Amino acid sequence: MDLIERLLGIDVSALSDADKTLPVVDHTVRAMIPEVRMAGPAFTVVAEDDHLPVMSALAEAAPGDVLVIASNGGPRALFGELFATEARRRGLAGIVADGFCRDLRGLRRIRLPVFARGTTPRSGTTVSRAALGATIACGGVEVSAGDIVFGDDDGLLIATTERIAAALETAELIGHAERAILAAQARGEALHGLTNHDEHVAALDRGEASVLAFRVDG
Repeated sequence: MDLIERLLGIDVSALSDADKTLPVVDHTVRAMIPEVRMAGPAFTVVAEDDHLPVMSALAEAAPGDVLVIASNGGPRALFGELFATEARRRGLAGIVADGFCRDLRGLRRIRLPVFARGTTPRSGTTVSRAALGATIACGGVEVSAGDIVFGDDDGLLIATTERIAAALETAELIGHAERAILAAQARGEALHGLTNHDEHVAALDRGEASVLAFRVDG
């Protein structure tokens, strides 16, 4: 099972818990379509109130890529239903814009994972010839072409393949443990009894180092 497939089997929060130093994109760049998950290598582009670079990037990106767009603060929409439809047709994993999108009703129908700061009906120009594949800033995170973009309803995490891979096994164990706790809670068991809560609190009150931990397999 490859890294992308394994990522799609866990939540972004589990990976973030596994390595709390992994870069998380600003929370204002959020999922426009609910209940989606995406993971793939970044294909970067700068589009400052001009969506021609986004159209050019769609022609160059490979299946499985996530298009990551830096707007540098521009207030206009950088893509909408037409571009998302083309991204879906070309097999892209999703689109992330540190900026705005539009055609939200159409985006909901397409169901391509889309992340943006919000929506606006105003589009920009179509004259920019900005280079593709440059290192950009997206929601406060530096993104280079090929970095792994991992997103779900909780937000976005972007890091190198090496950093993601190093945290992945621990994240999978966290996910397994959380599912086991949820199953136990469904059987009527209390959350506190499924962790070391009491011992952890007592140790902290004694001034001792302690870590809150699960008491389930995984």
